[in-house]
Amino acid sequence: MTGTGAEPLALPGERSLLGLSPAGFHRIAYAEWGAPDAGRTVVCVHGLTRNGRDFDFLAAGLAGAGLRVLCPDMPGRGRSDWLADPNLYGLPQYMADSAALIARSGAAAVDWIGTSMGGLVGMMLAAQPNTPIRRLVLNDVGPFVPKTALERIAAYVGQDPRFPTIAALEAAMRTTYAPFGALTDAQWTHLARHEARPLPGGGYALGYDPRISVPIRSAPPQDVDLWAVWDRISCPVLAVRGASSDLLLPGTLAEMATRGPRARTHLVEDAGHAPALMADGQIAAIRDFLLEEPE
Repeated sequence: MTGTGAEPLALPGERSLLGLSPAGFHRIAYAEWGAPDAGRTVVCVHGLTRNGRDFDFLAAGLAGAGLRVLCPDMPGRGRSDWLADPNLYGLPQYMADSAALIARSGAAAVDWIGTSMGGLVGMMLAAQPNTPIRRLVLNDVGPFVPKTALERIAAYVGQDPRFPTIAALEAAMRTTYAPFGALTDAQWTHLARHEARPLPGGGYALGYDPRISVPIRSAPPQDVDLWAVWDRISCPVLAVRGASSDLLLPGTLAEMATRGPRARTHLVEDAGHAPALMADGQIAAIRDFLLEEPE
């Protein structure tokens, strides 16, 4: 594996804004990389149980190329507030909060990088009339998600385990998130440090509201078919797939390349669902796609 294997040299600015749900306002935390007056803004949105600091290595690389990068924690994750009503954890709320972040950025258009859930949010936004999404990077997700993958995810989401130390939490993460790929020890430690939620009585929990599982468990998992959404997307798309992914299937990726926006594809050989986007080659593929001149 390539990659720096260390903490990014720069540290992001810590920002926040207020999002609105039917249950009231909630604070959305986000990390900001690069110069505020950079000509291009990129929004990176994480997967179901993750947080915006997953993108630190990628964001540092993109900021070094002259881009401004915003990495939010979706509500119920990381440093953001938990929603009062857990039934609101879903794409409509994440789309609304993302629109608020884009408005806060002041950018007329943004590039979007989304891992899994974050990719679904990006697809839905990119398919809207007058969308501000200029380029779209989907990390191991597409317009078809098989229910078998959703059943696997539902089996561990919301269990709310406890850990005596961050090292113990990291050991569990290495098992649960092994499909992220061949990360270095420093990279696993980085993920664990930003995942750990200190508990009042000592020890640590995972860094998300266990109640994000409530909407998932409200009905049996079913295949998700968003091909009609996909066909409405017109911006350039890069689709990244982990070679052993059970969520973005090879046939889905192939069809994504031939219909709708006709995505460019990038395969990560040593990963499943979902590549961590920390290795130099993964960062370079995304950076080059975002920076290339329009045809």
